[in-house]
Amino acid sequence: MAKRSPLTDNKGEVRDLSMEDLKQFKGAAEVLPPELQAVLPKRRAGQRGPGKRPAKEAVNIRLAPDILAAFRGTGRGWQTRLNNVLREWLKEHNHA
Repeated sequence: MAKRSPLTDNKGEVRDLSMEDLKQFKGAAEVLPPELQAVLPKRRAGQRGPGKRPAKEAVNIRLAPDILAAFRGTGRGWQTRLNNVLREWLKEHNHA
């Protein structure tokens, strides 16, 4: 068997992993002690965990170009900021 390269350099930085490196990885059930496995949530293979927040619903709406440009111009997270503006409007107008 060929000698494997260390996964970290002398500074402790993880190097880029190859497909061969990934093939050597084992599942958590194979490497974790039973005491730790007992307290971890049980999931089926490939199942994702619960979302951190309630899911948002995808919709299509028409917005004026200047409104859309202004929000997009604020950078990443512009959709969240637009959502927050709408939520504040609802609070101010006693709809929430």
